[in-house]
Amino acid sequence: MTLPTEEPIGLFVTRTAKTLSRSFDLALADRGGSLASWLVLTSLVGGMHRSQRAIAAEVGVEGPTLTHHLNRMEIDGLVTRQRDPENRRAHQVELTDQGHAAFRSLVGAVQAFDQRLRADFTDEELLTLRQLLGRLAANATAGATEPRGHERKEPR
Repeated sequence: MTLPTEEPIGLFVTRTAKTLSRSFDLALADRGGSLASWLVLTSLVGGMHRSQRAIAAEVGVEGPTLTHHLNRMEIDGLVTRQRDPENRRAHQVELTDQGHAAFRSLVGAVQAFDQRLRADFTDEELLTLRQLLGRLAANATAGATEPRGHERKEPR
């Protein structure tokens, strides 16, 4: 068996993604935000009441993880939660005025970070990058199965 002469592409992309994620989180932290709060804010920015379940699915986290983030955001005055009158077990989440202000503040950080990432790339290169990453994602999920005990449950 011969050892590869190059780092496997999946490991390289994973390391790159972690670097980007850490840098993005730092950019948001400079404005008092975090990746988790940004994802929730963007999910709510339309002014709609949203169920915690819908937000969790959109953000890609489990319910208890979202609850932790929402608790912090509620304490910070960014969101309010109320029981859904049609389903007492569900909560509806809404941005406060302070939450809208936090979103507007973080948008600048997001745009500046995006510009930093795009530096020295042509529009054609960025399009190619998106296409290549899309193909990598498709290859990664083709024929993939969830590990035992981690089967995905369909949202109700």
